[in-house]
Amino acid sequence: MKAAFFEVQPWEEQLFRKSLSEFDLQLHKEPLDEKNISEAADAEVVSVFIYSPLTKESIAKLVKTRLIATRSTGYDHIDKAAAKNRGIKVCNVPVYGETTVAEHTFALILSLSRGIHDSYERTRQGDFRCESVLGFDLNGKTLGVLGTGRIGSKVIEIAKGFEMHVLAYDRFPKVNLAEKLGFQYVDWQTLLKQSDVVTLHLPLNDETHHFLNADAISLMKKTAVVINTARGGLIDSEELTQALVERRLRGAGLDVLEEESLIREEAQLLLDNVPREQLASMLRAHILLRLSNVIITPHCAFNSKESLERLTIMTIENIKRFSAGQPQNIVV
Repeated sequence: MKAAFFEVQPWEEQLFRKSLSEFDLQLHKEPLDEKNISEAADAEVVSVFIYSPLTKESIAKLVKTRLIATRSTGYDHIDKAAAKNRGIKVCNVPVYGETTVAEHTFALILSLSRGIHDSYERTRQGDFRCESVLGFDLNGKTLGVLGTGRIGSKVIEIAKGFEMHVLAYDRFPKVNLAEKLGFQYVDWQTLLKQSDVVTLHLPLNDETHHFLNADAISLMKKTAVVINTARGGLIDSEELTQALVERRLRGAGLDVLEEESLIREEAQLLLDNVPREQLASMLRAHILLRLSNVIITPHCAFNSKESLERLTIMTIENIKRFSAGQPQNIVV
């Protein structure tokens, strides 16, 4: 069975070759795109990460593919309907980085609550004054958790260690979990109104797109902090930017941006056919990057040694199980 892997890191290569020795492997460090999709045309298994968009047009070119194995929990970079119409199974890695992402979430919270990023830059410039870097305690503050899946639940566990009061919203409340961890489910409007820190751990779909929009932001405290380590599209970045500039929010910690795919390719600005909407999105992203009350990390919340090892090992197991006729973690 031929398997084509894209976005392969050097440390992954040895593990793939050792664990999938019975497969005819093609390993590519580049993302899968229109330039190299011919390399996967005759592969029965195609494995990608989040920066390889598998569109309807791309999937049509995978003439022999039976399985798309994404090395991620999210799979919104894959056209699910197109895969289903072609009879291609799609599998993901549902559990690998909940602890890692939850810890990164709190790294952002702590950096904002204590002004770590600002203090660090000041001391690098020889300024050891702390009068203008006034933080706030997490102890006794209210944390609002939007989404109580695996990551959201881990965030709540950590928050309890800081003795925070926790409110949560989920379409499908887990009563037993709330009793175990000691938090309260409320409607999302109440959560936004009462929380000092709001962290998003929702899936991105039609219902949750721009979940945090102008109306939602208007409900929040002016002293509130927003954290997003989930998906950029959960927040209307234009409204968030405006609220931060106007100090209607205290700050934001973002590991994901709605425009992140655009600002990676700034050379697009030289093209005459770039839509104005894209240029506006890129400008908003750069405004966020320059705000002193914003911390942006490059979609790396998942990026720990332990997390990536779990991710790769589970992907290998997904492929082996599919090859043996016992598929697992199928999402389409």
